[in-house]
Amino acid sequence: MNMTKVAVVTGSSSGIGYETSLLLARNQFTTYATMRNINKSDRVLEIALKENIPLNVTQLDVNSDSSVDDSIESIIKENGKIDVLVNNAGYDLFGSLEESSLEEIKQQFETNVFGVIRTTKAVIPTMRKQGNGTIVNISSVGGTVGLFPFSTAYHASKFAIEGFTESLRQEIADFGINVILIEPGFIGSNFMDNMKTAKGFDPNKSPYANMVQRVFQGFESISAYSSHPSKVAHTILNAANSPNPELRNPVGKDAESIFKARNELSDRELERWARESYIDKKGFIRQ
Repeated sequence: MNMTKVAVVTGSSSGIGYETSLLLARNQFTTYATMRNINKSDRVLEIALKENIPLNVTQLDVNSDSSVDDSIESIIKENGKIDVLVNNAGYDLFGSLEESSLEEIKQQFETNVFGVIRTTKAVIPTMRKQGNGTIVNISSVGGTVGLFPFSTAYHASKFAIEGFTESLRQEIADFGINVILIEPGFIGSNFMDNMKTAKGFDPNKSPYANMVQRVFQGFESISAYSSHPSKVAHTILNAANSPNPELRNPVGKDAESIFKARNELSDRELERWARESYIDKKGFIRQ
């Protein structure tokens, strides 16, 4: 059995997953950087080889039962255990509810919710028998406050992850397994590049076109407060090394400001503050 800690990270080809895989490996976790398309693995493998760190790339599609089961089974067979699972794979479906197809919304949940459930179910038996383990679910500040329009499916999926994590945490705590949430604010990665726009949205015909333009302009101002994905990775590393990590772990000044606003403002005040922040371009920072 591998005596070092073994970590599995989904969605590792870029952004948070990429930075987390490298950081865990640099801290001597035997790390499996998993991704749906291993053709995107060149950069992370090049760094791992150059630095001689224990990082392996494994193909894993969180939307496929067989892919998840086969990959997790192979990792367990090779190491005898899994100590840390980081459920990071996910994306944002951008578009009004009216112009989003039901199939697109289902696909959002397939990746962001059922993908997390698949990988979690796959590792629980081993962690339960070990009597320890940490499951890290990458949520979002958008999993606690639905502040952004045109991200209804995304917000709903992250709200689902919050409830899933809270309940599961109670369910398996007696087996020594920690289940936690990472709640980043705006992250300066390729999240926007990976965003999928609803196919039904036509900027030349949509009744929402003007509002969409204002929201995207707001994104540009909010990005000034963004955190680098490596900051999220360090939060994950700290949680993975902690015997008793906190349930909720916000990342970024904007996330902290949003949580503060949620606790201090009424619903109407919160909505007004949010619209001022991303449309009037004041940014999500509260003193």
